[in-house]
Amino acid sequence: MNDNEVMQRLLQVGKEEARELFESFVTRAAREAIFRVALEEVDALCGPRYERDREAPCYRAGSASSPVYVRGKPEELTRPRVRRREEDGGSVEVFLKTFKVAQDPQSWEEALMAATLCGVSTRDQQRLHPEELKGLSRSAVSRLWKTKAEEVAEEMQTRDLSGRPVLGVMLDGVRLADGLWVVIAIGFYVDGTKEVLGFAVGSSENTEVCRDLMGKLHRRGLQTKPDLRLLAVLDGSDALKTALLEFFPDAVVQRCLVHKERNLRGYLPKKYWSELAALFKRLRRAQGREAAEVAREEIRVFLANKNQQARDSFEEAGEELIAFHCLEVPSTLNTTFLSTNCIENAIKNLRRHIGRVCRWRKETDQAKLWVGSGLTLAQKGFRKVRGHKDLGHLEKALQRQESKEAAA
Repeated sequence: MNDNEVMQRLLQVGKEEARELFESFVTRAAREAIFRVALEEVDALCGPRYERDREAPCYRAGSASSPVYVRGKPEELTRPRVRRREEDGGSVEVFLKTFKVAQDPQSWEEALMAATLCGVSTRDQQRLHPEELKGLSRSAVSRLWKTKAEEVAEEMQTRDLSGRPVLGVMLDGVRLADGLWVVIAIGFYVDGTKEVLGFAVGSSENTEVCRDLMGKLHRRGLQTKPDLRLLAVLDGSDALKTALLEFFPDAVVQRCLVHKERNLRGYLPKKYWSELAALFKRLRRAQGREAAEVAREEIRVFLANKNQQARDSFEEAGEELIAFHCLEVPSTLNTTFLSTNCIENAIKNLRRHIGRVCRWRKETDQAKLWVGSGLTLAQKGFRKVRGHKDLGHLEKALQRQESKEAAA
């Protein structure tokens, strides 16, 4: 079953069967990766296959079954055999270093995961060139990952942003460990594409860390078109809002409705949650300012006799709850710009890939490497904004008033 057939099958089966099918696919891919890297090591030792080189110190000597660890379980795999010529005319078997790594469950899984994180697909292991296999040890592939992770993280953090004005940004923070946070920025463009702009690592989601991120993005050239305001979608963090407005003082700030609903649920008994969800669903689907104000008032009336803290939390958001609605753009764009789900999904993928980190070393660049490589991989799955054909309306709505008057 090829990759396309696997994807089609995954879409047709139930949850349990899909899980088993996916695990089988991952196992097969891991086996292929081990075998491909082993073949490259054999080529490095013996020369290209079918091109006999009598000067080479080693030669191919068939194959044998050998156990390796894939996803924590032992698997039998065909191991190419290599022998080294001795001065006395005899020969001794050379045990491939690739299989030494693969027979250590922790070493190989970390290496495979690391290679995936930095963009080396299991079908493209040729990137691990023979010269890179020389002197391979248990930690060699990890060192290779670190080199490549440094490259992708550095590229993400230094890429010039001045050549492509953004239409909007989405900012959010994620906790990696006690005293270790990362704040992430995603940019949206008028053609519907989006990308990770950068990130900042700090001890918390405080103003200084957020200001550091925004300052770096600004110095790298982050900007909108000269006549446009910036649309910013935030989760309600005062630190993020403060840092953002320092660099884009007239930005249109939209509060994430999903975060606000989640916050209000924390103040209300569970018996009210379904009704609250229905009211917020109506607000998220509202078209334009008038409909949004009606939906917001319904939530206000609903909370009137429920809980004072809930009412205070709701009122605290103010006009930021309907800032996007006030732009009077098609509701086809509501799904993307009324919540921080886009960045939450990227964070979810990031968490999946950093889940094996048992201990974060705050004194090193460990967090930068893992976050940078993880976000690079997550970004590969980005799709265009839903309703992107209507982004031209949003661009017009974000024009500064003076620009509109001049155009008129």
